[in-house]
Amino acid sequence: MKIHPIGVVRSCNQDFQKIEIFEDFSKGLKGIEDSQHLWILYWIHKISRDQRKVLQVHPMGNLTQPKRGVFTTRSPARPNPIGLTKVKLVKKEGNILIVQGLDAFEGSPVLDIKSF
Repeated sequence: MKIHPIGVVRSCNQDFQKIEIFEDFSKGLKGIEDSQHLWILYWIHKISRDQRKVLQVHPMGNLTQPKRGVFTTRSPARPNPIGLTKVKLVKKEGNILIVQGLDAFEGSPVLDIKSF
């Protein structure tokens, strides 16, 4: 199976985040302004191969909590490090989406976008 990114997270700060959609996929943004919220699927690219083998974690990194399976948490350490975040669409500028609430790292490959 091969997955091809449609874009990349270009900047992240506390207030706004920018997602650049690659030119080959920019036509897929037509009408996105009608959406207030979006689901962003992205590759958590800063997860190491060893972290991908972790199957149990302390929720939110809190060592006082018992370990749980990664599929019951939002831990970024997982076999397939695919992130999913609901964001508020602030505006679209060409092939750039300005959003709020994205918890991805700058440079994270964007895999898909779904209107919410």
